[in-house]
Amino acid sequence: MVKIAVPLESDALEGRVAATPETVKRFKALGIDVTVQTGAGATSRLPDDGYEAEGAVIAKDAKTTVADADIILRVRRPSADEIKTYPKGAMVVAQMDPYGHEKDVEAMAKRGLTAVAMEFMPRITRAQVMDVLSSQANLAGYQAVIDAAEVYDRALPMMMTAAGTVPAAKVFVMGAGVAGLQAIATARRLGAVVTATDVRAAAGEQVESLGAKFIMTEALKDASGEGGYARELTDDEKAAQAELVAGHIAKQDIVITTALIPGRPAPQLVTKAMVESMKPGSVLVDLAVERGGNVEGAKAGETVEVGSAKVVGYLNVPGRIAATASLLYAKNLYAFVETLIDKETKALSVNWDDELVTATVLTRDGTVVHPAFAPEASA
Repeated sequence: MVKIAVPLESDALEGRVAATPETVKRFKALGIDVTVQTGAGATSRLPDDGYEAEGAVIAKDAKTTVADADIILRVRRPSADEIKTYPKGAMVVAQMDPYGHEKDVEAMAKRGLTAVAMEFMPRITRAQVMDVLSSQANLAGYQAVIDAAEVYDRALPMMMTAAGTVPAAKVFVMGAGVAGLQAIATARRLGAVVTATDVRAAAGEQVESLGAKFIMTEALKDASGEGGYARELTDDEKAAQAELVAGHIAKQDIVITTALIPGRPAPQLVTKAMVESMKPGSVLVDLAVERGGNVEGAKAGETVEVGSAKVVGYLNVPGRIAATASLLYAKNLYAFVETLIDKETKALSVNWDDELVTATVLTRDGTVVHPAFAPEASA
């Protein structure tokens, strides 16, 4: 019988958990045993007794949890010390964040683990339910607006009262991917006047469908790249985009930046001079701060003042609403793991040629196998 282990996340900033009582129930229906470390779901408002009620075994510590596990479900990549306790041959399914952490990937290979990076899930129809990037970015976009509203410390919607009219806040969203579109929708629901920009021309229709105004420089026709992401801009395109942003940003109350390019540092979209041009009390929320940031002066894990504006650089924004983020993340993982189980024999049966597997597996049989990280890729 297949055994799944769900250890407590070791990162102090991580409140999410990789399985919920609901997904435990589904795993049990597939004939899978599930062991959950005590307290693993506590910060997501999921107490141990909820897991037990659905058939999970509660283990007292991480080592006991993962003992004899076939599959280990996590939110983040395990630490070097954690890897040492994992049984050889186990499959570790998590958001691996491998770029810049190639040695950690190699360590998992040496331990004989099959490491699966859920963030590499291909963007195809049958994998939509497994898309952890979209589920978590969606929540990050929502939370970015909530965080901005808190720091802004003024009302966002226009209010007409007997004492006078309160003007609506002006919100500018930079990047209209999953996070950006949710930020637009949330800011609109809160009554703000919203504008947005993106280097992909196709994003304009999506922005306008949410009731926001799309702005894009005429010098930049389109910068769509592979997998729905933007390609890197040329120097001329960067200059044209910066000129557009500089003129627009000075009139805004709140700016939310969401631009990321997989495997590369986040592009700088907002210079210090642009921030300093904003009105006193303005707020910028940088969702790319963990990758270097879109805003010059942003600091990871801090809210700093640049000129008379505040730049918010919270880490792990989806984890700030862990209870909701865990519900979606756990379903993403269940949907993927389900494809690895033979429904008749109840055994682990991985089709190594399946495009979901080839796209996400980093290590297997003691080697780094993903083409982006295999030794020959860096030779």
